[in-house]
Amino acid sequence: MDSTAETLARWAHELDPDPDDLALARRSLLDTLAVTLAARDDELVRLSAELPDAARWAAVGHVLDFDDLHMESTTHISVVCVPATLAAGGDARAYLAGAGVMARIGVALGWSHYSSGWHATCTAGAPAAAVCAGIVLGLPAERLATAMALAVPAAGGVQRAFGTSGKSLQVGFAAEAGVRAARLAAAGATADPTALDAWLRLVGGDPDRVDVTGPAVPGGLAIKMFPCCYALQRPISALREQLADVEAAAVEEIRVRTPAGTVQPLIHHRPNTGLQGKFSMEYAVAAALLDPHPGFGSFTDEAVTRPEAQRLVRQVTVDETPGGDWLLDGRVEIGLRLRDGTSREASLELPPGSPGRPPSEADLAAKIADCGAEALLSEVDWTSASALLAEHFPGTEKKETA
Repeated sequence: MDSTAETLARWAHELDPDPDDLALARRSLLDTLAVTLAARDDELVRLSAELPDAARWAAVGHVLDFDDLHMESTTHISVVCVPATLAAGGDARAYLAGAGVMARIGVALGWSHYSSGWHATCTAGAPAAAVCAGIVLGLPAERLATAMALAVPAAGGVQRAFGTSGKSLQVGFAAEAGVRAARLAAAGATADPTALDAWLRLVGGDPDRVDVTGPAVPGGLAIKMFPCCYALQRPISALREQLADVEAAAVEEIRVRTPAGTVQPLIHHRPNTGLQGKFSMEYAVAAALLDPHPGFGSFTDEAVTRPEAQRLVRQVTVDETPGGDWLLDGRVEIGLRLRDGTSREASLELPPGSPGRPPSEADLAAKIADCGAEALLSEVDWTSASALLAEHFPGTEKKETA
């Protein structure tokens, strides 16, 4: 019986994308480039200046937490697979091969892996990035399996990094580790493909859950409408869609009811920085009440520490109902008690941008415009995208060859 790495490698090597797959790849490229360019003034650009291209582009692309998400695996697929593909000089097929592997490894890892504190984007991302780069390098299936095994030692990352530079940096480390593993495999390095199965079991996964049927990326990808953790997309949307007429100053008490699993990444209950605010249910509710569209300006240190925002944060109580095995399980229910004694309520199952409520072309165009990337991305493709990133984020690889 083939190992998991061999099964996935053979699927990736034989992948023949259909038009729907290619459309997803195109959308993923544009979305990832847009959110990466939106971060061009972020402090992480300086911090990551000495990292190789794949690591730097992935870290900067993730720092605003505005990149897409694969719901079934709870992984940010494109921010790993787009940079890894571009750093290796690849195209849509290489991206889709790695993205499909990442989705399937993430599903095999399961919700228990994520809920125990692992950052699945990193754990599933390192072997996936190896596939992206390996396809570009023309590796046969046997060598692709070796590349995945060589990426296993770097398949790590934890949720305690959320709200710090470490979150985006560990995503960058995963992308670069995969590219490095593919290059080593191409050079003749050896590894036991069953290492991937052994690792999956060690971190709570189940190799038997790997299923290579269906589209390149089963379930599609969720596109974020707000630049914060995906667990906050639903409560923000519920308030903005249903209670936008409520004045924040009139709110005296806020109660949020949601399945426990849906708040797994939300570890900051009294945030005082913009990064912490991206992982705070309490602050997300405050921002949704204060700001007409919680965007980049809502997740700065100054915005989070606004006196009125801090007042609202202290009024929030989160009631976690038992269970929940993905970020959109059940519904979110939000109740507001106002100073005049009246109450208002909102409830939502699917936020805009989720696979069940896919974004329109207008939604995507508005997001790209918000990122300040409208003109830059008008004619971009997989060939020109790497040059665009190298121009804005010249890393060590460009410096060494200059």
